Amino acid sequence: MVFQSLSELIKYLPKKSRLLGLDVGRKTIGLAVSDSDMKIGTTVGTIRRSKFTKDVKNLDAIITERQVNGLVLGLPLSMDGNEGPACQSVRQFAVNLDNILEIGITFWDERLSTSAVERLLIKEADLSRNRRSEIIDKMAAAYILQGALDSLSS
Repeated sequence: MVFQSLSELIKYLPKKSRLLGLDVGRKTIGLAVSDSDMKIGTTVGTIRRSKFTKDVKNLDAIITERQVNGLVLGLPLSMDGNEGPACQSVRQFAVNLDNILEIGITFWDERLSTSAVERLLIKEADLSRNRRSEIIDKMAAAYILQGALDSLSS
């Protein structure tokens, strides 16, 4: 079921649920999972995109393995808050997932998440371009998920 807000999704979930944050890109899907208290998001990895059915199979395996009850997909809004083609693509991805998986899904504003993570990796971690490209998607997913989790505690 696709929910319009994080608070609606949380009402739907059982206590001690885990959320999986997704940074859905054209080439990869970055993944991060929360603890069962929904306080901390941790990177899980990435799924290299291929055919949608294979992507869903890989995602479903992670959902089962990590005992995830809900998904938070990063929504790449433009700086003025409007939705462009990238948002439409993520929303369609959610609808397609909803047709296959029985799990709650919602969205979280991911504006600047990738650039914020990239700045962190360049300045703080001093990582090379190749190494950054290997981890940026899962770090962006953690950034998205942590933003959603932080909003729950305020």
